[in-house]
Amino acid sequence: MNGTSDETRSRRSIYLLPNAFTTANLFAGFYAVVMAMDGRFEVAAIAIFLAMVFDGMDGRVARLTNTQSAFGEQYDSLSDMTSFGIAPALVMYEWALQDLGRWGWLAAFIYVAGAALRLARFNTNIGVVDKRFFQGLPSPAAAALVAGFVWLAVDNKFSVQGGVLAWTAFAFTVYAGLAMVSNAPFYSGKSFALGRSVPFWVIVVFVAAFVFVSSDPPLVLFGLFVIYGLSGWGILLWRLRKARKLSRRRQELPDEAPPADGQ
Repeated sequence: MNGTSDETRSRRSIYLLPNAFTTANLFAGFYAVVMAMDGRFEVAAIAIFLAMVFDGMDGRVARLTNTQSAFGEQYDSLSDMTSFGIAPALVMYEWALQDLGRWGWLAAFIYVAGAALRLARFNTNIGVVDKRFFQGLPSPAAAALVAGFVWLAVDNKFSVQGGVLAWTAFAFTVYAGLAMVSNAPFYSGKSFALGRSVPFWVIVVFVAAFVFVSSDPPLVLFGLFVIYGLSGWGILLWRLRKARKLSRRRQELPDEAPPADGQ
């Protein structure tokens, strides 16, 4: 009885440390919107990537310190909607999509609606889906896909005036929005435990990855998230092929012979 009471009290509690990271996530998303309104799109894109870092840390901290709570889950979802739903759409719209007229704001709305539906589905299916994979592109990765494109283009001084870049931005925005509500499985990384010991080569790979990203952050990060944004479809095709092979094998197996008389 005491165990149940302690668990209920823990679920209703409000913990400072994980919620401080969630607040930082929310602030970064809000700051991205403000910077986009000021025309500082590179800073806005970087703020969205920082929101991703804070979003990843709040859940990890909560699990490591055993400070999960129902309040934290709801606060995290609302913050994610701001940082990875509204902020990327507004940054992309202010940067390139507004030149496309109604097609621009429709693309931005598709992204926002996709993020809202993605988060709602995640919250309702959290106890029934495979924890190793996300159902649909996770909203932080979708935001990184959109913000990464903005960061890469601004960093390389690509011109939006020609129209080609604006329609490319349209395609990325719509794809990210639709991928979030798809059923494609994307690797979650939740099976990787930070608290366990790892071989020395893992540290070497981590350092090499850090150096690789530092060499050209806009290009490398955007490239990595493009690969991740397409990986779900590869996993889905692999699963379909595996299911078809299994179905063929079952059809090719001879029917079991009927038992002999008297047995």
